Amino acid sequence: MTADEEHAYDPELLQRWTSTLRAARAGREGPDPLPYGRNLLARWAEPQRRYHTVDHLRAVLDRIDELADLGGEGGELELVRLAAWFHDAVYRPDRSENEERSAVLAEKALTEAGLTVHEVAEVARLVRLTASHDPAEGDINGEALCDADLAILASTPDTYARYTAAVREEYAFVPEDAFREGRAVILRHLLSLPRLFRTPYGAAAWESAARGNMEREFKALTTP
Repeated sequence: MTADEEHAYDPELLQRWTSTLRAARAGREGPDPLPYGRNLLARWAEPQRRYHTVDHLRAVLDRIDELADLGGEGGELELVRLAAWFHDAVYRPDRSENEERSAVLAEKALTEAGLTVHEVAEVARLVRLTASHDPAEGDINGEALCDADLAILASTPDTYARYTAAVREEYAFVPEDAFREGRAVILRHLLSLPRLFRTPYGAAAWESAARGNMEREFKALTTP
């Protein structure tokens, strides 16, 4: 079995998926969660991925738990967790419609899996929101997912360097000058935002470190 195949059958993550889906169904009957979980993990282990991998999925799930456990962030946490599972389930670095295609996949799979119309629509909305990471004021579910997805920006300098290297590998088909220019545009936009993290916990725990990391990267990209 290859390393990617082992990821696709990670028992700990499969257990987390099963628990989340069953909790979201709130006792309602539905099909076996395992085939859905295995399909998702196989997607997250696809060979074109370097950053958007099973490790990223696990990190986002962990940060959602951190927001709930340490930050006391509320919302429909099981739906937020389901959205984390689907938010990069379709990922091709040379395409711009990944979030939309991931949301459509969520709508199809979660309808089959026994969620209500409201629950399916909310998960799909959250997946689509990760295209902009700009939840509306008071969107508790959206704030939790977006903060968890962006939390990598607040990692230690060594981890941040590995993150940026992995992103560069995903975009290996882009020439160096074009990549540096595009990456700088993204960082300039993020640094211009009044707040990167919308939850009180995220703002307190992650904002300063994230801005420091991005400012250093931006300087490296734009200094001749």
